[in-house]
Amino acid sequence: MNLPNKLTVLRILLVPFFVAALLIDFPLHHLVALALFGAASLTDLFDGKIARKRGLVTDFGKFADPLADKILVISALLCFVQLGLCDCVAVIIVLFREFTVTSIRLIAAAKGKVIAANIWGKVKTVSQMIAIICILVMRIVLDLGALGVALPSALSGIFQVTGEVLIWISTVFTIISGVVYVAQNKQFISQK
Repeated sequence: MNLPNKLTVLRILLVPFFVAALLIDFPLHHLVALALFGAASLTDLFDGKIARKRGLVTDFGKFADPLADKILVISALLCFVQLGLCDCVAVIIVLFREFTVTSIRLIAAAKGKVIAANIWGKVKTVSQMIAIICILVMRIVLDLGALGVALPSALSGIFQVTGEVLIWISTVFTIISGVVYVAQNKQFISQK
């Protein structure tokens, strides 16, 4: 297994630790969750760059890299729903898009084709990761308030609305990327 693929697998392996840090209440758990999510996100940045620069692009990487992104992002969003930080409708839209795209990829794979992520899929993933990171940063700021740092009383409400707006912006990119993906790969879902 080459280095880019190892980074992809590492991203998947970091997910349970991220989820545990996010859901288990201990001092600075949001900070630990952010560090783990940031590390996992960096593997996404580096695996593709290394693969292209060193000519190490593989079919496994083309398939596993977007799958690892989905596992990381959906885990975060589902935890956010449980914590009351995200609307479940946004997550349902994301899940619908991801199941649709994964289904098309599986059909293409059965026909001997590997479909790499397109630019809209990358924009979607980056927007989701930015939203998740911003929400985690806002939770860290609120944790400081719990530790005795004086914060404006309206901050929690402002952060809640800001987080929801960021999630919905990334959801719009999710919809766009899903529509583009289906349009570009409709030959795999036709009856021919």
